[in-house]
Amino acid sequence: MSPAGFNPSRAVDLSGIVAAAKAVPPPPGASYVIDVDEASFEAVLSQSVRYPVVLELNSPRANAQSLSDAMVELANEAGGAYLLGRVNVDASPQIAQAFGIQAVPAVIGVVGGQLAPLWQGTKTKEEAKSYIAQLLQAAAASGIVGRAEPVSIDADAGPDPRFAAADEALSSGDFAKAVEEFDKLLAASPNDPEAKAGRAQAALLARASVIDPGTVLARADAAPDDVDAQLAAADAELLGGATAQAFTRLIATIRNTAGAQREAVRVRLLELFETVGPADPAVAKARRDLMSALF
Repeated sequence: MSPAGFNPSRAVDLSGIVAAAKAVPPPPGASYVIDVDEASFEAVLSQSVRYPVVLELNSPRANAQSLSDAMVELANEAGGAYLLGRVNVDASPQIAQAFGIQAVPAVIGVVGGQLAPLWQGTKTKEEAKSYIAQLLQAAAASGIVGRAEPVSIDADAGPDPRFAAADEALSSGDFAKAVEEFDKLLAASPNDPEAKAGRAQAALLARASVIDPGTVLARADAAPDDVDAQLAAADAELLGGATAQAFTRLIATIRNTAGAQREAVRVRLLELFETVGPADPAVAKARRDLMSALF
């Protein structure tokens, strides 16, 4: 199974994405993992009209505990971007039958009531994260950008104090301030992957909050030599789920520019790589294409 077969609408809904970013950060120790059986199955799937639902169908006999552990970690790290439902097919065989599942583990996404088969078999945490990231991008493109409520909260867990100021800025919708706070963290720890990713995401949201997607895409198509137009269009495409298109646009711009303009586009492309994450196959391909464009 592959998310490449999932063909969502390419409509861009930046307002929903920005609104989600302004939401209050999840409480420390929040869990977004729920056990699903035949009695709760329909109720859980019905939530997919508000936010994505990811179903992990498994069995104690499948010897896939490492995948299950990784799925729990990813769901809780996502902070409500989706709900993870775990199905024991031995206890709920009718759910497996309804999906036509012949072997477990199997992972299925549900967006707006529509099924998006992701994979069968085991995956590493990074591989699973990449598949789920594509599902979330597709959901955003379809306007499904709500956030799940925590299923439970571990009262003993505490927040990472390094990100307190940046989180506060994000929760208030002050994306420019969030960028400043991440810059402070990076000044002290230039290679901190969480700070780099957070900075890139905050910068993208700051830019996205002041553009109209339709307008910037039309402007870019009408003026292929306008570097600023291409940068804005790439932002709109990325937030609309067209990750590969955004990367291709900027790499083409790099090929057609020189000097300071080329460097500005290169730096922006690297920021977008941080936003998407290194595990995404589109990032790996774009990195190769970037090397070719530069050399």
